[in-house]
Formats: sequence, C-alpha cells, structure tokens
Amino acid sequence: MSERKYSKDHEWLELNEDIATVGITNHAQESLGDIVFIELPEIGRLVKFGDQIGVVESVKAASDLFSPVSGEIIEVNNELQNSPQLLNTDPENTGWYMKIKIDNAEELTNLMNFNQYKETI
Repeated sequence: MSERKYSKDHEWLELNEDIATVGITNHAQESLGDIVFIELPEIGRLVKFGDQIGVVESVKAASDLFSPVSGEIIEVNNELQNSPQLLNTDPENTGWYMKIKIDNAEELTNLMNFNQYKETI
C-alpha cells in the first residue's frame, strides 16, 4: 500500500507510480457539513500546483478545490455527481474526486505525511 500525502488545503493523495488519486480529508468534510454538490474538474485539463480546479458546496458553505500537484487530470469520480454525500460518508476512499498524472514528482515534497497533517489541524 502506498503512503498517503496531505496538502495544506485538506486534500489527500494516494500515489500509484505517477498517478495520484485525490480527495478531501475527513477533517475537510467535517468542517463543511452536509455536502450537496461538487463541481468536478475537466478530464484532460492540465493544471499546476495550487490551481483552483473545482468547488464543493455544503449546506453551510462553498469551498474551492485546489490541485495539490501539477499534471493532467485523467479521471474524475462521476459517481459524486449523483451522490455528493459520498464525500461525507467515505471521503478518504470511495469519495475520491480525481486522478491526476503527475508532471513533477518534486512537488510531492510540498505535501505532508499523516502525522504532519494531524499536527496542522
């Protein structure tokens, strides 16, 4: 199993070679409350680290999604369009929202391991 990495924007990444599966952390979904909508990024879009790539809306607020790495978005979790509540019930597994082919592996050093992330929240 690969180690997860975490961003300061409360996203998690799980690496499989140069493909990262990305989602929001449990802490992020707890802060948002009941999620009612997600705007997913476009497949094929080239993004840079920190780019705004989508929006999550809850009954309390809307929150931007940011790309934790640079690369090409190769897949999105379309199941979230019909069931955005997956982000509440299983944010760190079936609630992933995109897969990205990483351009620059050095950017992974900007991310935290679980213990570092836990200390920041």
